[in-house]
Amino acid sequence: MDNSFYYAIRHLTRFRYSAPISESVMEVRMHPRSEGIQHCLEFELSTDPASQILHYRDYHGNIVQHFDIPGRHTQLTITTETMVQILPPEPIPDALGARAWDELDTMTATDEYWDLLQPGSFARSSKLLNDWMQAMNICRGDDPLSTLRMVTAVISTGFEYVPYSTTVDSPIDDALRTRRGVCQDFAHLMTAVVRSLGIPCRYVSGYLFHRYEDHDRSQDDATHAWVEALLPNLGWVGFDPTNNLVAAERHIRTAVGRDYADVPPTRGVFKGEATSELDVGVRVLPTEAPIPEDEELLPEIVWLPPADGEVAEDQQQQQQQQ
Repeated sequence: MDNSFYYAIRHLTRFRYSAPISESVMEVRMHPRSEGIQHCLEFELSTDPASQILHYRDYHGNIVQHFDIPGRHTQLTITTETMVQILPPEPIPDALGARAWDELDTMTATDEYWDLLQPGSFARSSKLLNDWMQAMNICRGDDPLSTLRMVTAVISTGFEYVPYSTTVDSPIDDALRTRRGVCQDFAHLMTAVVRSLGIPCRYVSGYLFHRYEDHDRSQDDATHAWVEALLPNLGWVGFDPTNNLVAAERHIRTAVGRDYADVPPTRGVFKGEATSELDVGVRVLPTEAPIPEDEELLPEIVWLPPADGEVAEDQQQQQQQQ
């Protein structure tokens, strides 16, 4: 009997320009990773206007599609349709053994995980962060796993989830000052905290399948973000500080990196004297098995209005993860 979880995903991104532009150049990181319990069975990306789509793997092993649209246009739409299989995850214990910190320190004694212990563009220490950690008594606990569970819960309960309360390039100090933010902020906050404790940590971009009974705080029509920490004998384990979860069969990974700067779903530039508006629509639905090729992957979805600050700045086009 196949106990796998199958998900069909449609992700639409639309840039609208105030005047005709002469060229768009774009990178897209929406192709789900195939590793561990997750396998990408189907992936299709199309653009309107049409373009030749190429791809490569980046430093972190993410598949990156890229394209160039040289003709004049006033709108660019990117559509991806995906089928993902996730195998039943192995249960994670509540805690690790008494020697787990020593084992972790031995694992990180070389430079293999050096870049995942250093500050990133967004996930970096600050006086506000240090003061907050001291106030919350965040330090190395009995073992790394129970410490990570504690940090996940402290962020989830101590910060209000408010869509569009920050922008795509907000530093974690914004969330620390207001005690509110979105998944991108909480993932950056947890990444900075975990690295300060000497645990390699990476930012994860992807999707979360929402079920009514789970009462997730994050939005079900947007991309999602969480973190993965390296643990002795367990490897990379995902933690979702937005929803106070250990990542499992509902979390679908598209890209990993040091922080959001490494993994934006879209990043590009355009030529022209124009401003841009960004709309995003995401739908994730479960299926019992892969959908036949001749059937439509998903019904139409509703566009999600952009957050404040999501227009192109300095010709940079990218979207915040809610």
